[in-house]
Amino acid sequence: MGRRAARETAMKLLYQLEIQRDDKEQQIQYVLEEEKLTDNDKVYVNQVLDGVHSKIQEIDELIEKHAKGWKINRISKVDLSILRLSIYEVCFREDIPFNVSINEAVELAKKYSTEDAGSFVNGILGKVSKTFPVPVDGSNE
Repeated sequence: MGRRAARETAMKLLYQLEIQRDDKEQQIQYVLEEEKLTDNDKVYVNQVLDGVHSKIQEIDELIEKHAKGWKINRISKVDLSILRLSIYEVCFREDIPFNVSINEAVELAKKYSTEDAGSFVNGILGKVSKTFPVPVDGSNE
């Protein structure tokens, strides 16, 4: 359950940093000190935060392209954080199976957002998967 907890922490931090834009490093350090994560999980969280930040324009373009009728500023901050995290994993990391990332994103949406958020997130990620083809077995190798 370590990676699941780390993914949830990364999503919460993406959300927090979207809402509260000052003192990014201090916010990250505080949360990582408070969470009971392994060193490997802390590395993963930092990699995700850095990766999403460095690829934000590409990720947001994918979201807008596949969220028909939705602009980034109309998507809830929670859903946006979940989408950014999952799209980063799917498109820019090879160590996380595609299906795992999608399933985890849907579960996060169900837990932290509205009743319809799971379907919304799943729909967008399904369309993104057609942009970034993955092997039939669901791995990114």
